[in-house]
Amino acid sequence: MVTTRGRVAVAAVLVALAASFPARAGLFDDDEARRAILELRKQLEQSNEQARARQNEQMALMSSQIEQLKRSLLELNGNIEAQRGDNARLRGQIEQLARDVAELQRKQTDLQQGVDERIRKVEPQKVTVDEKEFSVDPEEKRTYDEALAGFRRGEFDRAAGGFGTLLKRYPATGYRQSALFWLGNAQYAKRDYKEAIATFRSLVASAPDSARAPEALLAIANCQAELKDTKAARKTIDDLVKTYPKSEAAQAGRERLAALR
Repeated sequence: MVTTRGRVAVAAVLVALAASFPARAGLFDDDEARRAILELRKQLEQSNEQARARQNEQMALMSSQIEQLKRSLLELNGNIEAQRGDNARLRGQIEQLARDVAELQRKQTDLQQGVDERIRKVEPQKVTVDEKEFSVDPEEKRTYDEALAGFRRGEFDRAAGGFGTLLKRYPATGYRQSALFWLGNAQYAKRDYKEAIATFRSLVASAPDSARAPEALLAIANCQAELKDTKAARKTIDDLVKTYPKSEAAQAGRERLAALR
């Protein structure tokens, strides 16, 4: 392909030849002029061939570079897709790992709760009853609480059975004084006055310093009064007033004693 610059150069040469031809007509004949023109044409063709060759080389180089660029782009796209796939798999693995960890934590929590629950069932617990703190077994506490709840609901048979079971199963229980007191009251409510008297006497004998002892003596007097044993009731109240003169039970006993006269 002849470039514009090449065509301009050829035209300029031809114009120069045409302009100088008349002046040189005497020096050159027609054959020499034709040879000169042919020579110029040959040089022009060679120049054009060289230009075309360079252009073809450049085009080939550009085509090669474009193909290389295409291959590089395809390779890059392939790498990107592969990376996306790897990332997707990695995200999946991370999500699965997160689910596995969450499941493991849940199982561990359930296991810990189960262990804690079993420990609570056997581990002694601290309780405070009548301003006295002591440790009891969970089953021991459950038996006492259920018996006391039954008493408060007016289920005196159930309460008496619960306190009796507690005292037999745990003879050294820290609940002993309280259990004897409420057992006696449940028996009194059932009109089992003789059993109630025995229970209250057991409380006074085993724990004379107990805050429940004065109340137990007053309860004995009430049971004796219900049994129409006024003499015994008066004697019990006298013992109450002498032994625990400042107690509320003693004051109530004095009032009760007046009624027994």
